[in-house]
Amino acid sequence: MLELNLPKYSFKIKESEGKKCIFDRCRRKFVALTPEEWVRQNMVEFLIKEKEYTPSLIGNEVTVKMNNMQKRCDTVIYDRSGMPILIIEYKAPHIEITQKTFDQIAMYNFKLKVNYLIVSNGINHYCCKIDYENQKYHFLQEIPARNEIEH
Repeated sequence: MLELNLPKYSFKIKESEGKKCIFDRCRRKFVALTPEEWVRQNMVEFLIKEKEYTPSLIGNEVTVKMNNMQKRCDTVIYDRSGMPILIIEYKAPHIEITQKTFDQIAMYNFKLKVNYLIVSNGINHYCCKIDYENQKYHFLQEIPARNEIEH
């Protein structure tokens, strides 16, 4: 797979019905290994191994109901009480991150109301903290560790 701007990790990869699949430790099953999924699995490993997020508090492909429509957040991270605290939107490495990407994750956040958003294509990673009081957001220099964002 493509080289990403993340540390290298090893994954369980198999072929099934002529297609490569990667084991998603959060969903506990093999899923199709698309370029976007490669970014997701690497980012999740980064968050677990480097930033000390708890695997059992990470949800991939989380369904959110919005205006009677089912939407799916790529990844949602929860605190120990089960409240969402961070949403991540992934794109394949060859897909440029644009305002449309930020609009998409902001739409999910209207429903979930988290304090942190991450957008990544595996090469470029953007993390921002939402300031609800002043109705602003601030881009952070790096992705915060779990202990920096949990209360």
